[in-house]
Amino acid sequence: MNLERLMRIDRRIIFLFTAAVIILPLLFPFQMPMGVQKPTQRFFDTVQAIDPERQCILIATDYLPQTEAENHPMTIALLRHGLAAKIPVLMAAMYIEGAGLTLDAMNRVTDEFNARAKTSADSVVYGRDIVFLGWQPPPIVPILGMGRSIAAVYPTDYFGNRIDSLRVMRNVRNYDDIGIVCSISAGTMPLSFVQYAQSKYGVKVGGGVTAVSAPDYYPYFETGQFSGLLGGMKGAAEYEHLVEKTFHLGGRMRATEGMGAQSTAHILIIVFVVIGNVAYFAGRRKRS
Repeated sequence: MNLERLMRIDRRIIFLFTAAVIILPLLFPFQMPMGVQKPTQRFFDTVQAIDPERQCILIATDYLPQTEAENHPMTIALLRHGLAAKIPVLMAAMYIEGAGLTLDAMNRVTDEFNARAKTSADSVVYGRDIVFLGWQPPPIVPILGMGRSIAAVYPTDYFGNRIDSLRVMRNVRNYDDIGIVCSISAGTMPLSFVQYAQSKYGVKVGGGVTAVSAPDYYPYFETGQFSGLLGGMKGAAEYEHLVEKTFHLGGRMRATEGMGAQSTAHILIIVFVVIGNVAYFAGRRKRS
């Protein structure tokens, strides 16, 4: 076999193989063995330890459609966890562009729970179990202001309801009543919560970030400034796995499905790298 020919493979063939190994696992998803990393397990344990009678969780979203594949499953998995554990959930968008995705996640998970609810207690009721605070610019205002009074920062929710008229908000005044702030972001918003909310008010912070930015955040987890960290689609898939293993909710797990395509693409890239190197060294040996 003339290995040098491998060095001249038409790049369109490579693109075709890459498209195939990404598209086929998305059309025919399969589940891969799922190991859970320490930052994900710590995040899950921190949420699980919250007393629903005393505290809620705040999911702060700061991502746009371009990172939806990685960040959106994190938001949905955290919503499922909070509602399944009967922990009240507050949601807030740090930027206006993310408000639509926040609303989509809330509606999707609420519909999931209500579709299988047999009693009122099993269902998810807006205002009783979950509240979307909306968007309040600039982000530094709500991050600092919620330490004193959430109602002062968000006098009305996303839909225009007065905050003090919502049942879940009767026992939620400020960060003292929030078990953890889950900052799902494609940028540096998790650090803003650490710098301004945690350092001043002591609230716990967990980060959900894209895979490419995750290495920047591991030092914050290792030093205890983050109570958990979800890194990219892998982190989201691990959290989906923990929620499903604990509560058996069913439903689609988009990050878990996406891991099949991501893994096969990684394997193909490794194969191409190996082939390229073998062909290169074989050609160099022949020429010498």
